Amino acid sequence: MNLKAFWERLRSTYGHLGVDFGDVSRLSNSRMALEASEYARDLGRFDSFHHRVLRAYFTETRDIGNLDVLLVLAQEEGLDTADLRRALQERRYASRLDEAHREGRQLGIDAVPTFIINGKYRIVGAQSLDFFRDRLREIDGE
Repeated sequence: MNLKAFWERLRSTYGHLGVDFGDVSRLSNSRMALEASEYARDLGRFDSFHHRVLRAYFTETRDIGNLDVLLVLAQEEGLDTADLRRALQERRYASRLDEAHREGRQLGIDAVPTFIINGKYRIVGAQSLDFFRDRLREIDGE
């Protein structure tokens, strides 16, 4: 995979959404970050932690597949890093992610993000707020 071309395509496609993409030189394995996000969800801190992880990866070009990086991000968001470390080592949230993956396959989802509305309509990829508004108006008018 040509990473330089991949990131340039992301910049040209989604830059207008205000996302500042750094020069990422590797694709991180995000599985551990997703498990850490589920930990944050259980504590009511999903949104802030998730956004922090995304900024760390896409803008700061940090390796979100690295436990130490995730623990620093968790600490920045006020999460208990010792408990998070245990949760990740125990794979406490692995089955939750496995179930979500199975459900996605059953729904035919093959891209992230994919939004399914009313079990019927799909919006695939990061889209602008105006795009969502327009699509929802179309759906409402059907």
